[in-house]
Amino acid sequence: MWLFNRKGPSGFSPSSTAEEVTHGIDGTGLTAIVSGASSGIGTETARVLALRGVHVIMGVRNMAAGRDVKEAIVKGIPSAKVDAMELDLSSLASVRKFASDFNSSGRPLNLLINNAGIMATPFKLSKDSIELHFATNHLGHFLLTNLLLDTMKKTARKSKRAGRIVNVSSAAHHLTYSGGIRFDKINDQSGYGRFVAYGQSKLANVLHANELARRFKEEGVDITANSLHPGMIATNIARHMGVVNGIADKIGKLVLKSVQQGAATTCYVALHPQVKGVSGEYFVDSNIGKASKKGRDADLAKKLWDFSMNMVK
Repeated sequence: MWLFNRKGPSGFSPSSTAEEVTHGIDGTGLTAIVSGASSGIGTETARVLALRGVHVIMGVRNMAAGRDVKEAIVKGIPSAKVDAMELDLSSLASVRKFASDFNSSGRPLNLLINNAGIMATPFKLSKDSIELHFATNHLGHFLLTNLLLDTMKKTARKSKRAGRIVNVSSAAHHLTYSGGIRFDKINDQSGYGRFVAYGQSKLANVLHANELARRFKEEGVDITANSLHPGMIATNIARHMGVVNGIADKIGKLVLKSVQQGAATTCYVALHPQVKGVSGEYFVDSNIGKASKKGRDADLAKKLWDFSMNMVK
């Protein structure tokens, strides 16, 4: 479609691929964690970062799938540095173990790509008795980020290269509950809607990145935090959507982005020099976009931060 070729100020468009937006960029010496890297845009993000010389740590729930992805990446890119570590974002215990193992390894950490996610699932509570969308898409990443921050700060100081945190959100953050976040009913099945629950968790991704950016600026920390909408992509994230998923499979090649295009904005925000020093922004199609009004609400971001901190204690 012609609209996919319309370039923004960055010089890239919706049709740009992850390889295209990172062409010529040397990521040698950088270490990245990519959550949800065993499928979809997470796999492509890991592959392209590795292609550019980044040492990629894939956080995966299914280690067998993670090993398969690692082997496929190394087969295609013999020089790739890729490792897989078990990470279930819906389990706070799993997040703590992953972070502890990574921090104790002594590895540096320049890039944190909070990518893993679920979409439009029936109502369910996580192992920690938290609504599954909120637990997986937001709270797991919130805790993971907090537990890795000291390592990221240390890496930024020693390497004199700014760290980058990238939250993969969605345009669905526009569609959420009244008020944005149901703080008093986060685990309440009454009034639950699978699409607005997903939207709530994606709004949380945007607010989380914005509050991180505010705190980093206040503390003078050399780390940036941004969020993004990857685009409408034909991946297995829509597997719980029944008929909608079937339709997406049929027409996906015509109106939806490919996985290569879907990973572009993530890779752009993670690596491109144009994004150096940019923080607290919401990106769409490898260009700065505009989040919803609630997504730009600083007070809501602070409230979510405090709420999330209480939940992970």
